[in-house]
Amino acid sequence: MTIWHETESNRLDGLFDGVFSWLLEQFDPLTGGFYYARSSVLDDRFTPDIESTSQAINILLRHQLLDDMPQTMKEKMIAFYQMRQDARTGYFYDHDPHMKKDEVMVHRALHYSLNSLKRLGASPLYSLPVKNQVAPNYTKSLSLYREKWDSIDLRNSWRGCDLLASSTVYFSQMDETTLWSYVDAFAEYLAEKQNPDTGLWGEGSLYVQISGAFKLHTFYRRYQIPMPNQDRIYRTILHCLRTEEAIDMCYIRNPIDLLSYMEPDIPESELQEISEITINNMKRLKQKDGAFSRELAHSPKAPNVAQVKQGEYYPNMPQAVELGLGLKEGDMNATTQATLIRKQLYYLWKKHPKSISTNFWDGGQGELPISKAK
Repeated sequence: MTIWHETESNRLDGLFDGVFSWLLEQFDPLTGGFYYARSSVLDDRFTPDIESTSQAINILLRHQLLDDMPQTMKEKMIAFYQMRQDARTGYFYDHDPHMKKDEVMVHRALHYSLNSLKRLGASPLYSLPVKNQVAPNYTKSLSLYREKWDSIDLRNSWRGCDLLASSTVYFSQMDETTLWSYVDAFAEYLAEKQNPDTGLWGEGSLYVQISGAFKLHTFYRRYQIPMPNQDRIYRTILHCLRTEEAIDMCYIRNPIDLLSYMEPDIPESELQEISEITINNMKRLKQKDGAFSRELAHSPKAPNVAQVKQGEYYPNMPQAVELGLGLKEGDMNATTQATLIRKQLYYLWKKHPKSISTNFWDGGQGELPISKAK
């Protein structure tokens, strides 16, 4: 291992001091869910939500902590998801009525809930939207799916590609033959729309476009399809890291996750540069409570609404679903991203990360962590 690897890995790991004690304090033993931020725990207007709970599970999974979760806690978490499934439609909803109005949130909650239940060793109680025949009309044929994709505005790549990628959540509910015909059609569609010079999709700042490519890479990764023009994407990412300011944790995570997916042959000097830039950016978002915030000035109240620079286009801004008070504090959205960045950086370094979460459960099998009472 080179000297710079050792230096950067120590700097990276040091940023996670306090993260795991913060994480346990976000758990609500009454509902079995996790809160978004510390301000959410202490304010009666907020309740644990599907995305924050699923993001907490991702943190536990990445640090090999899920298997040792106390059984009583696991059962509470399973109940958390199952109670949020609508028996008629099969969708999963949070209590906030605005959540149902955001197409991306609805699709993401469905994906998050199914994955989380599987990781907890459980299943949904009811059949899913395709079987219940309540999935959007565009899922009924490839031509209708194509019309749906064509209707999505890509002038903000991040939002547009999020809508494109989340529309594929229904693929997995189809029979094998239909699924792969739809997967192939979507891959062909994306190839048509990709910018051959940058390797990205749509418009916006470089970080917005890279964030759009990140949203689409989830499709490519899930179905093990190589993303086209990866050499162009790599050069665009490197140029962006060198020239743009990362004002959002997503802007730090998305390039690193793309690189770990593509596995380009990165020269040692460029890998060192990428690592240093990434860790320096993460450090700016570390908060006093031990966790990380999504944005530089504060944690956003509503993480479903992307931060938009002045003059930047954002079509059909969704209704904000507020999960916290927007204070200068850590939040679950950013903290789960930070743990993924760490994992992917170690992967790019070809190095196995050491454990930074020892004694997490403190030997309390069967004991529920207790967050502060409201």
